[in-house]
Amino acid sequence: MSNNYLIKILKNGAPDPALLEAVIGIARGAGRVISEVYETEFTVSAKSDASPVTLADERAEAMIVAALTALTPGLPVVAEESVAAGRIPTIDAARGAFWLVDPLDGTREFVSRNGEFTVNIALIQVGEPVLGVVLAPALDALYAGAKELGAFKEQSGRRHSIVCRNAPAEGLAVVESRSHGDGAALDAWLQRLSRPIASRVKAGSSLKLCVLAEGGADLYPRLGRTMEWDIAAGHAILTAAGGRVSRLDNDQALRYGKPGFENPGFVAQGL
Repeated sequence: MSNNYLIKILKNGAPDPALLEAVIGIARGAGRVISEVYETEFTVSAKSDASPVTLADERAEAMIVAALTALTPGLPVVAEESVAAGRIPTIDAARGAFWLVDPLDGTREFVSRNGEFTVNIALIQVGEPVLGVVLAPALDALYAGAKELGAFKEQSGRRHSIVCRNAPAEGLAVVESRSHGDGAALDAWLQRLSRPIASRVKAGSSLKLCVLAEGGADLYPRLGRTMEWDIAAGHAILTAAGGRVSRLDNDQALRYGKPGFENPGFVAQGL
């Protein structure tokens, strides 16, 4: 499938449901690779930015990149470990489409064995995440969504649609990072909101965005550094469920394909 053909089917209508199902299959395959490593006494290495990496990251990424390349020949695949190694494909963020992959989001959660790590695969079209799959293999939870197709969760072999909720009158439920908290800066930001805060919960990896998508919380502000592959799949699912992700500095929709693939501060929210 050429880049131009993929652009055409996304421009003239919703992404093909068969494409979404194919990506779900790829994510599940990566989940099996990760689970095999998770059950061993694996070692942890540090990348140049001091973030951790394991054999699970590397094996899962190799599998995903090969599968996406076979599924959509010629469509660039931007993947975290490849970028860290200097293998950065040429993309046309202004006009084209590309894949964004984090083979193991939440490596710190993986290392601590709390189960809150995910496989993230997103399709970006003209800077917008239009299809996303997030798999949490240790939790037996899969989230998926696409533009105009809606969003769903699959667990224990059962699939059901998910949508964002209307924030309750008693106040907002805020989800924040388990391993990368924004501390006092987040406290100060929340105090400036016009709505009361009813509760604050912590979650790992891109599951924070999925919690919003399934109506489990209302707001996820992130003031600190993230990379595009960290959130693109969750962003696509949240949008398909009725939510949005916007920049903190100008309230515009967060876009993808930025130089260096680094995000500014953002806030994700439900209805």
